[in-house]
Formats: sequence, C-alpha cells, structure tokens
Amino acid sequence: MASHGIVLFAHGARDARWAEPFERLSTRLRALRGPSAGPVSLAFLELMSPDLPTAVAEQAAAGVSIVTVVPVFFGQGGHIRRDLPAILDQCRAANPTVEIRCSTAVGEDDEVIEAIAAYCLRQTSS
Repeated sequence: MASHGIVLFAHGARDARWAEPFERLSTRLRALRGPSAGPVSLAFLELMSPDLPTAVAEQAAAGVSIVTVVPVFFGQGGHIRRDLPAILDQCRAANPTVEIRCSTAVGEDDEVIEAIAAYCLRQTSS
C-alpha cells in the first residue's frame, strides 16, 4: 500500500506566532489520520521554513509515494494561481517517483465557508 502524505501549504509571516493556527491544524490532522497514516507537514511560501520543495523532499525521503499539497489560503489569489504551479513543477522534477497532487485552496471549499459562517453567527448570539 502506498504511503500518502499531506503538506499544508501556507503563506508565511515574519512573526512566528502567525504559524500557531497552522501548527494546531497539522496536529489535529495527524490525530485524525492516526499513527499508521502517512506524515502531515507544514510548508510555507515565504518568510518561514520549511518551504514546499523541502517539505515534499522530506516526505519523499521518508518513503511517501503520494503527497497531497493542501493550500491553506482563503482564496485562489496570485500566489495560488501563479506561484504554486511553478513550485509544484519544481517539486515534481526533484521527486519523479512521487505522485504530487494539489487540492484547491481551503477557503474555496463550501464546507469551510459554512464553518466560517457558523462561527460568525456564534459571535453574535451572546
């Protein structure tokens, strides 16, 4: 059975605290997947490390045969439409034996929008 890793891909920031929600997300995802599932890692576009090529290479070195990159961006802006495809091409060229998939930005998903809307409603109910 192929090992399937997930890389959560976020923008990055100068302030290390900015990454805290992404770290909580990766921890939660690891717990939901269980110990026998493939790895979950974080990667950043800029200002933080590791970058996406490094995170993919680390998973490939660990024996992962499929990596799904999940852009943890609210929308499909220039970074997702322009920068991410070029970085994915770089990752694929550097790791030809690994199948690298990419989902849409999480903010484009209807369930995510519903969860955010429910959160906003809860803020007005007290």
